[in-house]
Amino acid sequence: MTPADPQRIIENLSSAVVGQEPTLRLIVTALLAGGHVLLEDVPGVGKTLLAKSLAHSIAGVFRRVQFSPDLMPTDITGSNIYNPQGASFRFSPGPIFANVLLADEINRASPRTQAALLEAMEEGWVTIDGESHPLPRPFLVLATQNPVEFQGTFPLPEAQLDRFAMMLSLGYPSPEAERELLAGQWARAEGPRVTPVVTPEELVAWREQVHEVRVDASLQDYMVRVANETRNHPQIVLGLSPRGNLIWQRLAQAHAFLAGRSYVTPDDLRAVARPVLGHRLILTGRSSRKAKLALLDELLASVPVPV
Repeated sequence: MTPADPQRIIENLSSAVVGQEPTLRLIVTALLAGGHVLLEDVPGVGKTLLAKSLAHSIAGVFRRVQFSPDLMPTDITGSNIYNPQGASFRFSPGPIFANVLLADEINRASPRTQAALLEAMEEGWVTIDGESHPLPRPFLVLATQNPVEFQGTFPLPEAQLDRFAMMLSLGYPSPEAERELLAGQWARAEGPRVTPVVTPEELVAWREQVHEVRVDASLQDYMVRVANETRNHPQIVLGLSPRGNLIWQRLAQAHAFLAGRSYVTPDDLRAVARPVLGHRLILTGRSSRKAKLALLDELLASVPVPV
């Protein structure tokens, strides 16, 4: 394992997206784990710049799709086009065939179009007219949604929310970071541009190593106890699923790998718990994300951590 290498991605992203190092670290953790990320943020905080910079950092292909009510599934996946000369059909790939796909304002598209991402995010391929087409490796979906504007939107169903390994928010920069933005290269029309620091092949190899990071049985017991607490809490209608627990473990393994360790610690589990588990809990009545995270913090504090 070469622990310094994945850190280069974070350092590279930090040169373009200032003041967001903790969030960048979590996004790179999801990238190493093979998970997808949902960014819930207001416009103008750097989500597109982040996605572009991430794709450039890994020498990958970047595509952006602006989701809207009239967007069709084939606008994302691609379709078969008839060739009259050869009397045959030719597959024309859609923008999903990229290493980093920015699904901008995903909740503005119809449920049918949102569902077009499900197979790709879970399986790593799309099926058109019964034929499967593998997606590039690595493949990462960075989806965004606006938390304060709901008119004309279609809330993501729980089944699709569960496909996202993490739910994060960049938020507004600190005053110091915003002053740096105004005084630096970000004030130019073209903005900053990063250079590749790793190859897609290196990233795929790191993903294989992440799976080898050891998780002690005592930590797995702790994860099961936390999951059971969420399933039996009176304020929670839908608790953590077994798939959610598997994703929690995989993200903790990636977090440990990024730190240069071959084993998971309780700190790794805690570091990724809120972004991994928060959006998977469905509370009674209408509840904000802040309320979910507050309840999750209480549950995590109530379960003893192995030492």
